[in-house]
Order: sequence, then C-alpha cells, then structure tokens
Amino acid sequence: MLTDRTADSPPEQLASGDDVIIDVHGETLLLDACGAAFLPRHRTLVFADLHFEKGSSYARSGQLLPPYDTAATLLRMARAVARHRPARVIALGDSFHDAAAADRLDGAARDALAAMCGDWVWIAGNHDPAPPAWLGGLVAAEYRLGGLVFRHEPGAAFEPGEVAGHLHPCASVSKWGRRVRRRCFVSDGLRMVLPSFGAYTGGLDVGEAAIAALFAGPFHAYMLGPSRVYAMRRMPGA
Repeated sequence: MLTDRTADSPPEQLASGDDVIIDVHGETLLLDACGAAFLPRHRTLVFADLHFEKGSSYARSGQLLPPYDTAATLLRMARAVARHRPARVIALGDSFHDAAAADRLDGAARDALAAMCGDWVWIAGNHDPAPPAWLGGLVAAEYRLGGLVFRHEPGAAFEPGEVAGHLHPCASVSKWGRRVRRRCFVSDGLRMVLPSFGAYTGGLDVGEAAIAALFAGPFHAYMLGPSRVYAMRRMPGA
C-alpha cells in the first residue's frame, strides 16, 4: 500500500515549489514534475527511456499509432531544458526505440535535439546499444558524476549512488474512492530509478519484484501529477 508523505516528509526530502528535492547518496536531486531529474550542483539534467520513434516502429509492424510521439517527447524535453538551463544532459538509455529509429528522425527533431544542450551523455540501452555517433556527445555504458553512477538498467548487485531507468516505474494510490496511477521516481536515498519520459511508454508497478527487490528497506515513490510531484511511501511487503 502507498501512503501520502507530502505532509510528513523525512528531513532529507524538501519541497521546492511544485518539485521535490531529495538526497541520493550525498547528491541533491530536484525531481521535476515532467519526469526529469536535475542535479543543481552539477548543472545536469537527466531523462530516462525516451523511446524516440516508437510510433513509427509500431507502424512498420502494422500497429498504427499517431506518429507524434517523438515531437511530443522533444517538446517536453525542451521545456525542461529551458527551465533548468543545464550544462549537461544525460539520457539513461533506450533513447531510441530500435536500431533504425535515429535514422527516422526528421529534420525538425534533429534540430530540436541540437538546440537543447551542447554536452550530451548517451547511455546505451537494450533498445539502442549503439546510439549513432552523429548525435554528438559521449556514448557510454555508464557515467559517473559526483557520488552517482548513471546506467540504463539497475545492476544485479547493489551499488550505492546508482541512478537508472529501464523499469518504467509507476505507482497507484487510492483516496476518496478514486484510484490514480502515475509514473514515478523511486528511491530509498541510496539508489534511484527514474520514470520513463517517452510519450508512448508504459509502466511497471513499484510493488513488482523487479522494482521492490532493489530496496532493502522502506522506499518512496515520487508520483508525477499534472503540475507537481507527490511523495508516497511504501513499506516492503505491503
């Protein structure tokens, strides 16, 4: 069961307007309601699981979806970049839905990416193990910054400071007879999983073993609302 913690937050968790600021392994992260995380000390903005061109990938197999997912995702990214003005952007893998997705980006999409930030770190994911070189920036299996290590998939062995994507976490809460399900960040203060940012990505409930087993003790799900982040606490086994 998830319980609302916005009115009874632990000391390391602070509100800043519509955002939540948390500590992960000694580093301060601002959790943006759009689903990105910002590290003020390092001027670094982090996105996970963009899945560009998922709609066109499905269309190629006969599953027709509106072909606007990449444009919608890029627009939300551009707004986050304009707000935080990062010196660096880290994309935590699965930025492209398949190996040919980057080639399907139109000129407007490529221009939008180029206009966002000059210093990119592209983490290789299971959908895009070899992001194209023309994107610019650094392509890596993982990236270390301060007390954190950024990778696509959470490691099998616990490593403090791990920040990952891949699992597309979501959480549900019931209140006043209404059940709401939202994408969310998940953290226990030692490691964190980001929500998927792509327009057409689904989600895995934080109670599922693939997510819950990452944390030895209590953890928080930081649910994305329309304009703010809501901190919810889940006890293991609940």
